[in-house]
Amino acid sequence: MDCGIGSSSFIPPRSVIDLRNPNLSLKLRCQRLNGRKIRRGLVVSRASDSGERDSGNGVPVPPSKVFVQEAIGAEYGEGFETFRMDGPLKVDVDYLNDNLQEGVLQRIRHAMKPDEAIGLIFSWDNVVADTRLLKLNAWRQLASEEGKEIPTDDHIRRAILHTSADHVLQKVLCWQKGESELEQLKSRLSQLYYENLLQLETPMEGLKEWLDALYTASIPCAVVSCLDRRNMLESLQRMGLTKYFQAIVTEEDGMESIAHRFLSAALKLDRKPSKCVVFEDDPRGITAAHNCTMMAVALIGAHPAYELEQADLAVASFGELSVINLRRLFAHKGSSFMDLQKQVEDKSPPKRKLMIDTLF
Repeated sequence: MDCGIGSSSFIPPRSVIDLRNPNLSLKLRCQRLNGRKIRRGLVVSRASDSGERDSGNGVPVPPSKVFVQEAIGAEYGEGFETFRMDGPLKVDVDYLNDNLQEGVLQRIRHAMKPDEAIGLIFSWDNVVADTRLLKLNAWRQLASEEGKEIPTDDHIRRAILHTSADHVLQKVLCWQKGESELEQLKSRLSQLYYENLLQLETPMEGLKEWLDALYTASIPCAVVSCLDRRNMLESLQRMGLTKYFQAIVTEEDGMESIAHRFLSAALKLDRKPSKCVVFEDDPRGITAAHNCTMMAVALIGAHPAYELEQADLAVASFGELSVINLRRLFAHKGSSFMDLQKQVEDKSPPKRKLMIDTLF
């Protein structure tokens, strides 16, 4: 890659030190121990400052956007701001499409194996894991603790699954509470969700077989979520999916919208957004993918098929997919490398010959 926005780490040069001196060696060991204590103290202070709480059962509950309706993002191709050694860097859709260029060897490899040039991005909710039941159970447990009942109407169920906790508490369930009490209810709701998350061990049906096929074809994959990194990694490990994902985007990445998460995943996969495919179940996620110039494959289930018409491909399960489907998504784009091209000849007009008539 020719641009300087890769995820490289800067290692400062080390000075040459004579480690044969025992006093100096002892000082270095003490400095390392003090450094570890300092770092540990920083981690603890950051955890306490970030609002991380304990659910009472030993389950840490970080601040989460699970019950917050995120913005779609990138309506005009805007991206996010990251920081480099030479200052802040604005990363948007056009910037990534223009600057994430393949090297010569990588282009030759992708010309021989075009499937590897594609990057796949999976949404966590209802694509990798069925989180609908986790959310519903969290709401039911909260209602039981408050001595209330959740109606079984379809529109209320859809509102609980697809809208923010503020909207559900105030507009749908109409629980008349003060501001502080509402914050406590939302906090308790997140605690119940993370407790239920610990019981999740099974991925979506057919996902593991689909990921096996992608792994065999050497197609890089990423998963995006609003969960924190620790819970994300533990959930993937319980489901046996860790090896399939080369990149993950979590709450620690600081993305402010759905589209920003997709762009961050493309950057981590080292793939242009225009060469990425997003697997989503939500119409808002499909819109975010298209805003990022990505293809979108919709999984029918949480939303009916007629709400997912804008997707480039809609399937009822992962069992309907094959690698050939991915190739067809990009069939109309072709390739700009090693394709037969017509050579344009520079045809200049013929020169006029000077004819001299001589009279004898």
